[in-house]
Amino acid sequence: MTVLRSIALFGAAAVLEIGGAWLVWQGIREHRGWLWIGVGVVALGAYGLVATLQPDAEFGRILAAYGGVFVAGSLAWGMVMDGFRPDRYDVTGALVCLVGVAIIMYSPR
Repeated sequence: MTVLRSIALFGAAAVLEIGGAWLVWQGIREHRGWLWIGVGVVALGAYGLVATLQPDAEFGRILAAYGGVFVAGSLAWGMVMDGFRPDRYDVTGALVCLVGVAIIMYSPR
C-alpha cells in the first residue's frame, strides 16, 4: 500500500506543479491575465504541500525522484493540453527517468 500511496502522491504533485507552471505560462505568455497566474501560484504552493506527504522522510530523495516524474509528466501534459507530439527520444528519455524514480524510491534499503 505504501508504494501505491507514493505513486498517487507523485501523480498529484505532478498535476499541481506542472499545471501550476502551465497556468502561470498561460497567464503571462498567452496574455490570459492575473487570475490564471494567481491560480497557478496557488497550485504551485499546493504541490509543495503534497510533496511533504510522501512516506519517505528524505527531502533530497523525494525531490530527486520527483524530477523523473516531472519529466514524464511534462511531456504528457504537453500532449494533452498543447497538442505536443513527443518523438521516440522524448519517450525513451521519459522512460529512463521513470526507471530512475523506481530505483530511487522503491529499492530495498
